[in-house]
Amino acid sequence: MRNFKLAFLALILASSYTFAQKPSKKDYLVTIKTDKGVMHAVLFDETPKHKENFIKLAKDKFYDGLLFHRVFPDFMIQGGDPNSRNAKADTRIGNGENGYKIPAEFSPKLFHQKGALAAARDNNPAKESSGCQFYIVEGRKWNKEDLEKQAARAARKPTDEQKRVYETVGGTPHLDGAYSVFGLVIDGLPVIDKISMEPIDDKGRPDKNISMKVSVKKMKKKKITKKYGYKYEV
Repeated sequence: MRNFKLAFLALILASSYTFAQKPSKKDYLVTIKTDKGVMHAVLFDETPKHKENFIKLAKDKFYDGLLFHRVFPDFMIQGGDPNSRNAKADTRIGNGENGYKIPAEFSPKLFHQKGALAAARDNNPAKESSGCQFYIVEGRKWNKEDLEKQAARAARKPTDEQKRVYETVGGTPHLDGAYSVFGLVIDGLPVIDKISMEPIDDKGRPDKNISMKVSVKKMKKKKITKKYGYKYEV
């Protein structure tokens, strides 16, 4: 009888665990409004610490009014420095932080394709991410020969499918495995191109301030898929 009770209890606990792990039918849609247009993005469950942090900062309106302060064509656009809010043209920005770092979160499924949302960082050996600064990949399309050279520089080699994306969509493959990718722009990719085409100084700062306003909204995954074409893994 005692063994039966233990087995029944184990079954209940297992059922509860399965229920608790059931994927949500909703997700957060990120909206990034800029002077050059609007982008929409999703954040990955494979990077829970980065996802939770970005959602919290967006809800707190931390990013509203901050600038894309570092822009390099065919590479990426970077923002999130709290010192960039209302910064004048002669103000040095780029080193501002919000007081903490996030442990690196690397997944072989996540890579630096065009539109990838990733965390900036300094040269700390643990590759911990900035608590607030992020970049969005523009990159470029690669032929097979040049892609192999880029992959040789990376901390993690791309899969065959990732290589196909780098060849047809574009990205920055040499960053894979070195910086935490935690999201993806699923709508508004041309906005990245528009920002990257702005005149910049020798530090990569655009001559004209490009500000952002970031918000998050919980939506049904089916609605996100229908509206933006992004397909979730089942």
